[in-house]
Amino acid sequence: MSSADHAGLTSMSLEAPDSAEHPVLVVPAPLTFADVPLLCERLRALYGAGVDEVVCDLAALGRADLAAVEAVARLRLTARRAGGRVRMRNAGAGLVALLELAGLGVD
Repeated sequence: MSSADHAGLTSMSLEAPDSAEHPVLVVPAPLTFADVPLLCERLRALYGAGVDEVVCDLAALGRADLAAVEAVARLRLTARRAGGRVRMRNAGAGLVALLELAGLGVD
């Protein structure tokens, strides 16, 4: 992965909790397949710290592609394996369409 690709992940952040008091994991752009394990690691760390639900903000993903679909699928699987819940928010129309096509719809 080039340093340009990795730059998005270094800016990934946790926002202040939303109104439901759940931490928000911001998924950065650009996103590549190589970035997905780090996203899952950060999600696992939140569950390990005692969080039971995390909101993943997908607003930065202006481009709907298979890396974004992979990230959503892996984040959901990570949450399930950790016994937690994950909600996706701010997905663009293109990403929503791809997720629905893949049978993953946005909750």
